[in-house]
Amino acid sequence: MDWKDVLRRRLASPSTDPKRKKSEQELKDEEMDLFTKYYSEWKGGRKSTNEFYKTIPRFYYRLPAEDEVLLQKLREESRAVFLQRKSRELLDNEELQNLWFLLDKHQIPPMIGEEAMINYENFLKVGEKAGPKCKQFFTAKVFAKLLHTDSYGRISIMQFFNYVMRKVWLHQTRIGLSLYDVAGQGYLRESDLENYILELIPTLPQLDGLEKSFYSFYVCTAVRKFFFFLDPLRTGKIKIQDILACSFLDDLLELRDEELSKESQETNWFSAPSALRVYGQYLNLDKDHNGMLSKEELSRYGTATMTNVFLDRVFQECLTYDGEMDYKTYLDFVLALENRKEPAALQYIFKLLDIENKGYLNVFSLNYFFRAIQELMKIHGQDPVSFQDVKDEIFDMVKPKDPLKISLQDLINSNQGDTVTTILIDLNGFWTYENREALVANDNENSADLDDT
Repeated sequence: MDWKDVLRRRLASPSTDPKRKKSEQELKDEEMDLFTKYYSEWKGGRKSTNEFYKTIPRFYYRLPAEDEVLLQKLREESRAVFLQRKSRELLDNEELQNLWFLLDKHQIPPMIGEEAMINYENFLKVGEKAGPKCKQFFTAKVFAKLLHTDSYGRISIMQFFNYVMRKVWLHQTRIGLSLYDVAGQGYLRESDLENYILELIPTLPQLDGLEKSFYSFYVCTAVRKFFFFLDPLRTGKIKIQDILACSFLDDLLELRDEELSKESQETNWFSAPSALRVYGQYLNLDKDHNGMLSKEELSRYGTATMTNVFLDRVFQECLTYDGEMDYKTYLDFVLALENRKEPAALQYIFKLLDIENKGYLNVFSLNYFFRAIQELMKIHGQDPVSFQDVKDEIFDMVKPKDPLKISLQDLINSNQGDTVTTILIDLNGFWTYENREALVANDNENSADLDDT
């Protein structure tokens, strides 16, 4: 029964002595005694319930402050021990070699081409013999993931072994990156990633020819690609998880291959030829040799046909020093223009085109930039193209949700963002777009001539 009901009944019951009526004060005192009794019982019950919450494990640990040197050292040492333990849990080269021998020994004929195969029964046998470190790989889920169209219900030994190798590599890389995570929060700051890449350089044979004096510029060039694409909000830090999920680390570690083809080196941002190309372009643009680029110097970038209006926006929105651009800002500019199909690059250019900072491009914005293209056409003796025609083409290409506004998401979804931005900022790009049919026909004619010869 509820204590309030008990209290009401007690107060409502007649006095034990019918001849004596209780005074008002006595009734109040009795009420207070009963209230105190039942409240104490109720509070005691709550107290015992609260004991249960003491068994919940602690899930938040405050980070040591800067002046708590001992706590910081303790935390660093604890993390180092933890990462060492995780590293020991991974398969080493000898264990991987042993795994391969076991898989090969338990293969089930017939082979498919040159692919050795294994069924589920032998797969489990190998798992039992391979040791506790391999247990995580020998599951029904992994087998099913690698099972394709084999009529005997087998999987490729090579595919499984590559799967294991990839997992081991990911864990090794995760541990390696975590060693540079000073905050221990699962992300790397710019300086952390710089230290990681700097110490990685001696392990990459393709970078053996780099002068040590160029190391700082190489590291800056490599780090900017990670931060340009993985830190769109410019927070100054990127998650280790994001680094592992993207292909940039694969491209960087591809430089371990001593026989990497020239073509692969040219297309790899992290290769020595690529880094030297980008830095060489920067030095060539820097005519006054002060280590910075003015707007006039940057105007000679590429085919030197970008409009002054666009360059003005670059220097208004991007970080400059006394009106001049440093190498790091230049790298962002190059990454945006060389990767115009990528969302991060389109975001960079869109911000420059959005002159009213409204979050969308309207007819006014498009006209503002295209007028500069028309002026350059007159200077080069070309007949100016009607803005109305270009505006209609842009809206037809993008097909925005709002027929009067183009958002960044509209531009990304259209898969035409690179074409639209090129039309608005670069005369050479616009001319190529405008004469695309004639250029295609010319290419076809040249191909036919080559075939005839």
